[in-house]
Amino acid sequence: MTKAAHQRRSGLSSAARLAAVQALYQIDLSGAGSEDALAMVLAGGATLDETGLAAEADPQLASIIVRGVSQASMIERLDQMIDGALAAGWSVPRLEILMRAILRAGVFELLECPEVPPKVVINEYVEVAHAFFDRGEPGMVNGVLDTLARRLRPAADLTSQPPSGGG
Repeated sequence: MTKAAHQRRSGLSSAARLAAVQALYQIDLSGAGSEDALAMVLAGGATLDETGLAAEADPQLASIIVRGVSQASMIERLDQMIDGALAAGWSVPRLEILMRAILRAGVFELLECPEVPPKVVINEYVEVAHAFFDRGEPGMVNGVLDTLARRLRPAADLTSQPPSGGG
């Protein structure tokens, strides 16, 4: 894969994760169905890049994340895992809706997408958090996902750079 092709694929994946979080936010906020929320986000250009313009997203990756996280049994499982990784005094219900969406999507990828290196998952969702928050929230995302990555993928090296094809 050429460097330009890899950068394009990586950009599509990053935008897909942001789109998935936006759709999950809509689902949690308004009770929208997963298909409707995903279609609205992907069609409406709600995914923004660093210039503030609509960015193209990988619809397949966004769909995998939204459909996977939206399953009631999966939400329960993800929330239990997140609760177990949060600092004392914190719980999933106490988190803002957007923070829940970010963490659920990140933990889902750690669980269900073994082809994506954990370091990529962590970095991508920390960047998503930076798109919406400017206080300590990105650090919370990093801490929760790092803790769960170490539990879910103990053999993974979380300190090295991700392989060039992983995102």
